Amino acid sequence: MFDPRFSRRTVLGSLSGIGLGLGAGFGAGLGILDSASPARADEKITYLFPAPPLLPAFGPIQLAKGKGYFAQAGLDVTYAVGRGGVDVAKEVGAGNVPLGGIVADAPIIVRQNGVPVKMVAVFGGKGFMQLVVRADSGISKPADLKGKTITVMSYQDTTFYALLGLLASAGLSKDDVDIQAAGPVGVWQMVATGKSVGMAGVPDWIPPVEAAGVSIKVLPTDEFFPHMAQAIAASDQIIRDKPDMVRAFVKAALHGMKDIMDDPAAAATDFVRFVPEWNGKEGQVKEAFSYYDRLVYPGQKVLGAIDPQRLANLQDFYLAKGIIQKKSPVDDLYTNQFVQ
Repeated sequence: MFDPRFSRRTVLGSLSGIGLGLGAGFGAGLGILDSASPARADEKITYLFPAPPLLPAFGPIQLAKGKGYFAQAGLDVTYAVGRGGVDVAKEVGAGNVPLGGIVADAPIIVRQNGVPVKMVAVFGGKGFMQLVVRADSGISKPADLKGKTITVMSYQDTTFYALLGLLASAGLSKDDVDIQAAGPVGVWQMVATGKSVGMAGVPDWIPPVEAAGVSIKVLPTDEFFPHMAQAIAASDQIIRDKPDMVRAFVKAALHGMKDIMDDPAAAATDFVRFVPEWNGKEGQVKEAFSYYDRLVYPGQKVLGAIDPQRLANLQDFYLAKGIIQKKSPVDDLYTNQFVQ
């Protein structure tokens, strides 16, 4: 049952009712794409996004809904919007929603505090957050950020924690830079206007900066530390009590991701059809999907599978740099049972 406390958030029952403009937000494993067996006919579930679901970042989910993959799996999926990936992980772990979107390091951050949440699939084998800097900034490595202003969406979003990890890889802390939480629009607008030298950004926010006539340089985060991609989160209880529902959702969502990988341009055209707020800006969606295809999605032997060694390395890094205070057993942070 959907918790009534989510009434303070935007609940989106269908794409046509989003009511948000862009100003409000910013071939391995082929067997996994077989039509999922229905978990239960017309089973209603709410998926909690960490940011407005208009964003190309959420293309796999939007394509899965718009192209009928969820319906074919027997799922009636509605949306709600949280306040960043850590918030989503907490709400999923608390049982307020069955599934949600996070960045893959969120369980590392919240599980140490007893939040019973795991990743059940990850959208790609590389890092989600990219260090995007102005080409005229003179920045070529993380150490060059010292004394500079850089933007993040929020201090609650896991891209912020990824930025802390990136800084730590260069021997810097948050006190060595001016980190501004600018929201899902300001995060890239400040880069475009020169108020910040760059952003801890995601591929969605690169095309608007370039559309403003600003040349940028992308430094992939995972070249400096083992950051990971977006993931689907479920609580220990949901995994135990409703495995068929989780499997059906995961397979449908990964089908949407595979569509983007197979043909980013065609997938972008479909996405704009389902999310009409992007009408007239199809080129930006195509560019964003192309970035995802190149920078985030590659590197998985089985589509959606979590790499336990990479996850362990990331947790070790966060502990060593003081981002977390204690480690959790790696097996408590993920399961690959739903992508096999």
